[in-house]
Amino acid sequence: GGEIYLPGYEKAWAIGRELGLPIALHVVGTFGMQPTFDQLAAAGQFGPDCFFIHMTGMSEAGWKAAADAGAHVSIAAPIEMHMRHGTPPIQKVIDLGMSASLSSDVECTMSADMFTQMRGALTLQRMLANELALQGQDYPKLMSSLDALRLATVGGAKGLRLDAVAGTLTPGKQADIVLLDAEALNVAPLNNAVGAVVTLMDRSNVATVLCAGVVRKWRGALVGHDVAKLRAELEASRDYIFAAAGFE
Repeated sequence: GGEIYLPGYEKAWAIGRELGLPIALHVVGTFGMQPTFDQLAAAGQFGPDCFFIHMTGMSEAGWKAAADAGAHVSIAAPIEMHMRHGTPPIQKVIDLGMSASLSSDVECTMSADMFTQMRGALTLQRMLANELALQGQDYPKLMSSLDALRLATVGGAKGLRLDAVAGTLTPGKQADIVLLDAEALNVAPLNNAVGAVVTLMDRSNVATVLCAGVVRKWRGALVGHDVAKLRAELEASRDYIFAAAGFE
């Protein structure tokens, strides 16, 4: 954080723009990044090619500059709450009408699946709004399941500038398809598809997955991967690290 990193950020920004690359940055106020972010904002470094993850603890000036520039914000609500990043700014993103999505951030610390991310964002926004309502104050519109589903699908594609090829089931787009089991007991009896996906489903409901039309999971089983071998390698790596560190 602070001024010490500003020259490095400006150089990275310049190189990224020259190459036509999107610029992604993890922005966490509790890690001392607000001054640098404000300086980048004041220097006019933001644009629609900027992809900001977290955005916790940022100043009003920083938020305004990011919103005015058309920057994208990705919220990793469970991690932000778990790792003391600060309150996930989901309501701020909504209030400013910014392009937004969800992300997992640290897969070894918190479940990375999109069901967790959707419910994290949905319940947090509703908790904040409901607390204001209970206090008799004006409160924002409650996030809907459809809002959360959009953040997890087309929102991410749009933020990565891939919405022309992914994010929605549209003729001519890349066939990235997740088929969910709507007959599973955890969603029975199905009465609202979107509500079931966001508030009730989990990874066990993921039946089949196609990436660019290639089957990667079929009827609940991964395709083309030796899961037993992978698990054994992971466990061996853990045992080696624990032994080397003298950690029981």
